[in-house]
Amino acid sequence: MENQRVKNKVAVITGAGSGIGRAAAMKLAEHGAKIVLVDLLDERSEKTRQAIRDAGGEAIFADTDVSDPARVEQAMQEAAKQFGGIDILFANAGVNGTLAPIQHLEPEDWDRTLGVNLKGTFLSVKYALPHMTARGGSIVITSSINGNRKFTGFGMSAYSASKAGQVAFAKMAALELAHHRIRVNAICPGAIETNIGQNTHPTPEVNDIKIPVIYPEGNQPLERRAGHPNQVADLVLFLASDESSHITGTTVYIDGAESLL
Repeated sequence: MENQRVKNKVAVITGAGSGIGRAAAMKLAEHGAKIVLVDLLDERSEKTRQAIRDAGGEAIFADTDVSDPARVEQAMQEAAKQFGGIDILFANAGVNGTLAPIQHLEPEDWDRTLGVNLKGTFLSVKYALPHMTARGGSIVITSSINGNRKFTGFGMSAYSASKAGQVAFAKMAALELAHHRIRVNAICPGAIETNIGQNTHPTPEVNDIKIPVIYPEGNQPLERRAGHPNQVADLVLFLASDESSHITGTTVYIDGAESLL
């Protein structure tokens, strides 16, 4: 294929079995990257790996809970062993977690959400770095408009805190890693058509703090519908490629103006 924008690059993608992660894996593979799918083992992960291989790409899978340091380290080691190093890290794995008013949110639910979203991002970057520093590369972190430009996700204090933390972490990492020629950027999607709802657990009390503010014709003014994972994948491809070689420490919103309402 002509114009393969990340040809022969090694891309590790967390949360790669479905949604934004799957779309990014397919897009990067289409443009020549060798893909390491990092996710919990289920049929979606296997289908993603097989789809990449059926299209002529290279992909391996690492069964990983991103909140577990040992499993994340092992996944990065497997990636480097198979392909010789890591050029691209897409730290995408995340959950919405439990939605509840602060006084009803249990400490263990807070810990679980931040453990996957924020600690998982830290662990992914930490254990990818030994395989990136000698060659440079790009790290892209999936944050969210929630906690950064929008604060009406009622009951989502843990989720929003984790997403705000990811943006701060990305900026710190961008400066720290610049001398290794590693760029670090965060993307902040709005509503995207994914299956993250399966990892969302609202409590009855969350209805007590809802405020009915609804855009007249959908929640995203630009297209009047939720975004598609492929639209986010296009952004990930750009940030992973040399076309964004002078972009680091940046937060990019991809939400059809949803967060401006």
